[in-house]
Amino acid sequence: MKRAFSIRIHDSSVMPKRSDRYKKALIVYGDDEGHRHKDVAQVMGGWLREEGFDVTLSDTLDSFLETNRLKSMHLIVLIWTRGTIQPQQLANLLSAVRDGVGFTGIHSTIGAFRGEIDFHHMIGGQFLAHPGGADTTYTVHMSGNHPQITQGLSDFTVTTEKYYMMLDPAICVLAWTCFGEVEMPVAWTKSYGHGRIMYCSLGHTLNMVTLPQVEILMKRGMNWASR
Repeated sequence: MKRAFSIRIHDSSVMPKRSDRYKKALIVYGDDEGHRHKDVAQVMGGWLREEGFDVTLSDTLDSFLETNRLKSMHLIVLIWTRGTIQPQQLANLLSAVRDGVGFTGIHSTIGAFRGEIDFHHMIGGQFLAHPGGADTTYTVHMSGNHPQITQGLSDFTVTTEKYYMMLDPAICVLAWTCFGEVEMPVAWTKSYGHGRIMYCSLGHTLNMVTLPQVEILMKRGMNWASR
């Protein structure tokens, strides 16, 4: 197999611990172009509340202008499609994550803000295409690289968009699929400053997010990112 990525294992010992008694999460969604980002955000918000998070849902990137509130979060989840982000919104987001706020990107978030290189450096890649459209059937293979997130999860088959992406070689691959001889990540983690990043390309439809294997992968990934 020709690999389109390298694997790095995180050293979490270099990341500072948060002392807050209760974890707080901000889920920002929008510009969905036919996706059901609001529904996905509500489902993910429910998951986090079950884990004891104080969750805020927002449909505007202006949430990133509230600097102090942003940096008080343990986790920021972004569910966004294309669109643009203003310089100060982006600067505040990147600063918060560098300082230790966890970040999770879902599905089309990897294709948001196309010209913002710093954003894609943070998240770990950029969407290029989904050959075959929205109804490609393929196998998602679990890597075993990050047992804290993937333990007990086995390979599974989905019928949904299949993402081909440009990738940061610093990512730690959680799950992958194949494009011919190329192994392409489906989900990964990485570090950005003191922040932890988790991304999953699955999520084009609500039933994909609530698929048991995807639900477990995302729940564990968000908890990991939030420290």
